[in-house]
Amino acid sequence: MDLDRARQTWIDDGYVVLPAYLPPEVLEPAVAGLGDLFPSADDFHDGVDPERNARFVGDGFDGIDAFPFASLAVSRVPVSEAMRELATTLLATPDVRLYSAEAWGKYEGAADYDQDLHRDYLNHTILTPSSAPQFRQLEVFVFLSEVTVELGAPRMVRRSEVTDALPARPNFFPRSDPADADADADAFVSTGRPDLYELEVPATGPPGTVVAFQPQTVHRGSAITQPRGARFTMHVSYRPAAAEWAQRHAWADRSHDDHWYAFVDQAGPRELALLGFPEPGHAYWTDETLEGVAQRYPGLDLTPWRQG
Repeated sequence: MDLDRARQTWIDDGYVVLPAYLPPEVLEPAVAGLGDLFPSADDFHDGVDPERNARFVGDGFDGIDAFPFASLAVSRVPVSEAMRELATTLLATPDVRLYSAEAWGKYEGAADYDQDLHRDYLNHTILTPSSAPQFRQLEVFVFLSEVTVELGAPRMVRRSEVTDALPARPNFFPRSDPADADADADAFVSTGRPDLYELEVPATGPPGTVVAFQPQTVHRGSAITQPRGARFTMHVSYRPAAAEWAQRHAWADRSHDDHWYAFVDQAGPRELALLGFPEPGHAYWTDETLEGVAQRYPGLDLTPWRQG
């Protein structure tokens, strides 16, 4: 796959769709591990486990699980070599960080997944997005199941003079004027912008497809209309290491989770560097810190860091 060409499309259009991008050795174990996170479509719609189903009903965002995941195979996806290559190529730097990783299960009829068009910068940076090459951010939808129009394909709006002219405020663009437009409306919510909806296109693809975009790309989630349908995806985000203002989650606040320890124990320097572990040879690594990290992660093979 020509990632250099994909990078140019990502820059020019604001997004690029790469069908079946994940290699089988990454995709297949992750798909097999989805059962550790979410009910299958049949189990959900047949009500096999009502208690397990409950969190997916009502608020669609409650169907999100955050890294590290109950499935080690799913946790490996955002740090896989394929995703690393995508991130380093599109961001044009070898020194990148994974700053967010979420898996999302959606089910027909469980919640209203239809969103207004919007941009993601409000919870992906404490500033606003930059188009400077050294400070771009990368968001990726990873399809772990087939995603069609009827299965809630994300709607993407290609970059154009129209989208480039949008100011930082407002950020959310409803199809029609909000009901409270004349009241104390949210300053980040626009009046109706039906023109933007005329420009949107669905991003579809088989399992393993990735949709790479930028926080300033206008897009939205859409409803699942296929009877008994379900959609399983991941939303992962990368930034250049230098762009410290681009953030969404702090890994330290979940680094005493059992799933975190299981992930670290099997990872190597390249995978852990994406999460902020200093690489071998970094000044952080001394006899003191090597001993401390060995005590915290007794299952981690520290040989590369000791040799470095």
